[in-house]
Amino acid sequence: MKLAAIDIGSNAARLLITEVLKDEKGNVVFNKLNLVRIPLRLGFDVFESGIISKQKIGMLLQTMKAYKHLCNAYEVEHIKACATSAMRDAKNTADIIRKVRMETAIEIEVITGDIEAGLVYETHVAENMDKDHSYLYIDVGGGSTELSFFSDGILTYKKSFNIGTIRLLKNMVTDSDWDEMKDNIRSATKGQKEVVAIGSGGNINKVFSMSKRKDGKPLSLELLRDYYKELGSVPLAERISKYSLREDRADVIIPAIQIYINVMRWAGTEQIYVPKIGLADGLIRHLWDELK
Repeated sequence: MKLAAIDIGSNAARLLITEVLKDEKGNVVFNKLNLVRIPLRLGFDVFESGIISKQKIGMLLQTMKAYKHLCNAYEVEHIKACATSAMRDAKNTADIIRKVRMETAIEIEVITGDIEAGLVYETHVAENMDKDHSYLYIDVGGGSTELSFFSDGILTYKKSFNIGTIRLLKNMVTDSDWDEMKDNIRSATKGQKEVVAIGSGGNINKVFSMSKRKDGKPLSLELLRDYYKELGSVPLAERISKYSLREDRADVIIPAIQIYINVMRWAGTEQIYVPKIGLADGLIRHLWDELK
C-alpha cells in the first residue's frame, strides 16, 4: 500500500510518499519512495502580520496541487496532511484550508504542538535504544520546538514551545520563553538516567551531513557549538556559497543550532543522534495505524 504525508511547516512544506510492505517474517516495512520539499516560509508572514499573504496562499495552493499530481502518479491510496505552528497562529487558516480542499480534495488538519511532538516520536526510534539511558526527542521547526522525554522506554513528558528558527530571526522569543523551556527541561530530566538526545528537523540533518559523520554516530555538543560560531561568523551570502546551503536554510540554521545547544545544555547531555526522521515520517506511521 502506498501512503503519503504532507507536513506544512513554518519554513517549508514536505511531501513524503512511502510504500508499506511486509517482509518474509511478516514485519511491516516503510519504504520511502520520494520526499519533496518546497520552501514556502509561511512563518515570515504569520509571525509579522498574523495572516498568510495572498502571494503565499497562491504558492501553497500550487504546492498542494503539485503534491496531489505526484500522489496520483505514484498511485497513492491515502494522504494525510497536517499543518503546524504558522497555520496554528494565522487568522486566515480556515479560509486557506477551504480553498485547498476545493481545489485538491486534500483536507489539511492543523495539529496542536503536543500532537506534533507525539507524531515525531511515533517513528519509534527509542525502541532501538538501550535501557541504561533516558532519551529526549528534540524537533526544531520554524515556529516551534517540540520536546518528548522517555525514561525506561516510557513517555514521561512532552511539550511544545513557541521557540522556532523564524521566531528567533524575527526577535519574537523573549527571555521568559527561554526560561520556561529551561525550567521544564530541568524538571523533566532531574534524577533520571543519563540523557541522550535525538534530533529531528531539516537543520540538524544538514549539520549532520556537513559533519561527514557516519550514519548512527552522534554529534557532540562541542561540535554544535563550533558550527554555531563558525556559521555565525560568516555573512549570509558567503554562508550560502561556502557551505553549499540553500538560501532558505542558510538563515535558519544558526538559530536552529542555538535551540539544540540550549536544550542539550539544560538536559545535561553531550550527544545528539540524528536518525533522519521528521514529522512526515510520524504522519505516515500514524496514518498506517489508523488504517489498520
